[in-house]
Amino acid sequence: MKAVQFSEHGDRSVIDYDEFPDPSPDRDEVLVDVKAGALNHLDVWTRKGLPGVNLDMPHIPGSDGAGVVLEVGEDVTRFEPGDRVAVSAGVYCGKCEYCRHGEYSMCVNYHIIGEHVRGVHSERAAVPEDNLVEVPSSVEFETAAAAPLVFQTAWRMLLNRGGLDSGESVLVLGASGGVGHAAVQIADHAGAEVYATASTDEKLEYAEEVGADHVINYADDDFAAEIREMTGKRGVDMVVDHIGEATYPDSLKSLAKGGRVVTCGATTGPNPGAGLNRIFWNQLSVVGSTMGNPGEVDDVLELVWDGTFEPRIRDVLPMSEAARAHEMLEEREGFGKVVVVPDSEYDG
Repeated sequence: MKAVQFSEHGDRSVIDYDEFPDPSPDRDEVLVDVKAGALNHLDVWTRKGLPGVNLDMPHIPGSDGAGVVLEVGEDVTRFEPGDRVAVSAGVYCGKCEYCRHGEYSMCVNYHIIGEHVRGVHSERAAVPEDNLVEVPSSVEFETAAAAPLVFQTAWRMLLNRGGLDSGESVLVLGASGGVGHAAVQIADHAGAEVYATASTDEKLEYAEEVGADHVINYADDDFAAEIREMTGKRGVDMVVDHIGEATYPDSLKSLAKGGRVVTCGATTGPNPGAGLNRIFWNQLSVVGSTMGNPGEVDDVLELVWDGTFEPRIRDVLPMSEAARAHEMLEEREGFGKVVVVPDSEYDG
């Protein structure tokens, strides 16, 4: 088969689309004929190399994908050949204390397909049964590939870890990205007043289209100062910050007393100053969140499948142009998700 792959960490030049041995499913795995994959910033960081993550090379990236079941392992009970499926990339043991309490994304052995083990940006992929969800026939494969990681992440961040209530106010940073545009839609659906930041007027228009009530161009304006002005110096109840060092201090400044920052990542760096003086004086919370549990995945994807939420797709490219797809993420081009399809499936 053909697969996106790299044999060393580095810039986009290390990415190839070349032959790779065909996978065969283990007893609990499903062999998927991949029709579409989608990129996340995680793919960029994995390509560059993450501290403490040692990959088997060559590595196939990709945590998001969708396709058709070709074959199932002998212990698989939920799927059969011909089923349409999408990947939910978080792998858990099912046995540790966290899994036994239903907190699968806190599993002591938690890892992510495409980050810690080979991913699904290939013509075929062997995926554990527990990491697949059914996709209705009415849903395009590109949509099914673009939705799972970012929508489950945003859903858990806002509703489970963040405890968002109707009538609260939420600031979503980086609303043009995958998690950001999902968070805007989920916050709006939950009945929140939604503020959103992006770097261009075009991206802000998209953010308004998917549910933002107020928008701020962070390239031109200090978003913390804008939030204080827009809210009569009160601040917002929640900030969704997956950007990290570059925005964290201003995220704290944007909060009302008793507010909380929820974070699922740190694109610009993991180690900002703690801001403890502001945290204790204003009685703020900083809450971490990772991916989602199976029930959360089912809940949010049901709302994607029925059209309540829309994964915006900025472009669809053949997998042979994966380097260009990485460039679009790194250069923050466009709004929403970048999708790649096997060259054998690409129709332009």
